[in-house]
Amino acid sequence: MAVAARKGRVTASPLPASPVAITTTAQPGFLGSWLGRIPLPKWALIAIAVAVAVLLLLFLICIIRCCCGKKKPKKKERVSLHAISSSTTASLVQPEMDDLEQGTEQMGQGKLQYSLEYNFRAQELKVGVKQAAELKAMDSGGTSDPYVIIYLTSDMKKRYETKVYRKTLNPVFNENFTFQVPQAEMPESTLVMQIYDFNRFTKHDIIGEVRLPLASVSLQHVIEQWSDLVAASKVEEEQLGEICFSLRYVPSTGKLTVLILEAKKLKRMDSHGLSDPFVKVHLILNRKKWKKKKTSVKKNTLSPYFNEVFVFEVPFSQIQHVDVVISVWDHDKVTKNEPIGKLFLGCRATGNQLRHWSDMLSNPRRPLAQWHSLQPPDVVDKALGLKSHLKLPLPPR
Repeated sequence: MAVAARKGRVTASPLPASPVAITTTAQPGFLGSWLGRIPLPKWALIAIAVAVAVLLLLFLICIIRCCCGKKKPKKKERVSLHAISSSTTASLVQPEMDDLEQGTEQMGQGKLQYSLEYNFRAQELKVGVKQAAELKAMDSGGTSDPYVIIYLTSDMKKRYETKVYRKTLNPVFNENFTFQVPQAEMPESTLVMQIYDFNRFTKHDIIGEVRLPLASVSLQHVIEQWSDLVAASKVEEEQLGEICFSLRYVPSTGKLTVLILEAKKLKRMDSHGLSDPFVKVHLILNRKKWKKKKTSVKKNTLSPYFNEVFVFEVPFSQIQHVDVVISVWDHDKVTKNEPIGKLFLGCRATGNQLRHWSDMLSNPRRPLAQWHSLQPPDVVDKALGLKSHLKLPLPPR
């Protein structure tokens, strides 16, 4: 029995150890103790947790959609505007002040009635200014003092004016004016009729204008029509004409050949609407006048034909420092000759002049002809920056 009792002690001793081991490994923490206090089964807690997670996920998705929905229209607008040219985009976003002013000026400016008749035998254009209607009121009293100025863009020096009609927005002019225009120049000219408001002590205000390109008009019969007045355009640049000449340079002999061929559309310098043009060719070396030659004078023409050649000795070492100045002049027996226009070629030139000069140097011994537009003489002289002729002191003997 003692043995049995001893065995019983031995076998009975490990029994209380097993519950101690279970208690140590399965001891609940803070979360377990907190969940243990909720009087719900375990499956219900899991279902509630899943439902809360789903609600949070749906809430986040709604927030993301709202943010993206607000940004997408901005992206589409930015892309669509970027695809358009910059000038069009600017007008779509915010119109220019000039456009706003022009839009307001074009409202209620009125209209003008006129007639055109061309005499092919006499080479004359007869312009009849009939009447105006519904003119814009320029005075504080709600009226205007209108008159009309008429001219052709081919000869802006010759202008006609109608009489001034006081305090009216519907003046009746019934005045005729005649322009001497060769038939060949008709398609290149534009008839301009501008209506002004007369002011005695201040500058006259322009109400509006009508511009009629003669190339778009059939002058086989008399034309009489109404045209709406539009806002007056800015001051137009005066056309001086064009000249064609050829350049040729031979490096081995140092010969520069300038062939003056012809000119066209020259500015009218004489009272009868023509000019007596001739051409001067100057060589400028290191910004100082060096050599010059000139053509013969062509009488009473705006499209002279010269076909005159000039040869200059220019060593190859100096060709990079030379400017060739081509100037067209109007000859006058009584008064001083007047310049019509100029241009210059050389390494300091720009645009077509520089291209013509570079082509000449790139193609030695080959004549190259090209048309060039004349520029105002003062602009060319300023670009050349010619040095004044100063007398150098004589060396001491």
